[in-house]
Amino acid sequence: QVQLVESGGGLVQAGGSLRLSCAASGRTFSSYAMGWFRQAPGKEREFVAGISWGGGNTQYADSVKGRFTISRDNAKNTVYLQMNSLKPEDTAVYYCGAGKKPGMLVTATERVGSWGQGTLVTVSS
Repeated sequence: QVQLVESGGGLVQAGGSLRLSCAASGRTFSSYAMGWFRQAPGKEREFVAGISWGGGNTQYADSVKGRFTISRDNAKNTVYLQMNSLKPEDTAVYYCGAGKKPGMLVTATERVGSWGQGTLVTVSS
């Protein structure tokens, strides 16, 4: 198992930026793809962005393409989500997730083997 701890959430005005971090410990971080998901009140958890184990392959939900960037630093066992041009509809608890198996891209909740506790992002209009 891998333990994940998110940080960086907060309150920001529309149009602003935040950078989320997810620090991993436990199993070999660099062998596993990672993803960011979010869950707004009353809604299901949804995929936001995913990155392959080496960082060469990234995928994004249509709603965040061009605004969010996922990256990772395997030397620091950390994955990041840079969020720019934030909108009120981006308000949610953001979670990072590690893939169930080495090499498996994390693009859906079913592919996540470990979750962090989440960090709240609130975007005011």
